[in-house]
Amino acid sequence: MGMVEKSWPSQPRLMSVGSCCLVGAIEGGTLHVANLGDSRAVLGRLASTGGKKRRAVVAERLSRDHNVADEEVRREVAEAHPDDPHIVMSSHGVWRIKGIIQVSRSIGDAYLKRPDLCSPAVMQSLCPFPLRRPVMSAVPSVTSRRLRPGDQFIIFASDGLWEQLSDEAAVGIVSRSPRKGVAMRLVRAAQLEAARKKDIKYESIAAIEKGRRRRFHDDITVVVLFLDSRCEGTPQPTAGAGGIDGTRAPVDVFSLGPDDHGDDPTRPVLR
Repeated sequence: MGMVEKSWPSQPRLMSVGSCCLVGAIEGGTLHVANLGDSRAVLGRLASTGGKKRRAVVAERLSRDHNVADEEVRREVAEAHPDDPHIVMSSHGVWRIKGIIQVSRSIGDAYLKRPDLCSPAVMQSLCPFPLRRPVMSAVPSVTSRRLRPGDQFIIFASDGLWEQLSDEAAVGIVSRSPRKGVAMRLVRAAQLEAARKKDIKYESIAAIEKGRRRRFHDDITVVVLFLDSRCEGTPQPTAGAGGIDGTRAPVDVFSLGPDDHGDDPTRPVLR
């Protein structure tokens, strides 16, 4: 925020730049997840029951979405602004804070956190409603969870994925797929679902000109982290090239902006 205070008079766009943030760290067999916005971390773990049969892999959400589409988040925002009956507004079926933004916490978005920094002219250009005090927060939600032998993998993804796929659907895709390229498979599955919702073919989305794809799906970034145990106990830290505390498998990453074409989602992924 200090940089924004110093630079915004010459770079007013800094006041409106913002981003969600999702961070995961494994230390001593404990997973810590911090979140701002509506990116999400979901764990795939073996079901606690199943006997001698192969146990199913089930989804466990590790983070909390800060999006006013969620009734609990709307209530939280409203309770923080009891003197503003219009703090959360619905427009065209979408809930937004002051009719502007869906997330209640983020990095940046300084004009919604420090409206006192903005001149009246700048504020009027950014916000249709006068702001008396901050309407967003930069305080993350942090959760910690001890890793267990049945924990298989973690999916970290932006909201572009979760707008199209449920936690359970995403975990199912990862559990049934080869590790290599699995992040891309998730992105393609989300694109296929976006096409289905609009009743168009996937190829039609790929053919849409730049600047218009966002009408069909948001940008999507996916990181899949596999958790491998050395033994039957809690996943242990491992050494060596590419090693990550608590994991031995490579991390699979794929990112797709709303204007990228990408590959055929039905093409098999080579091992």
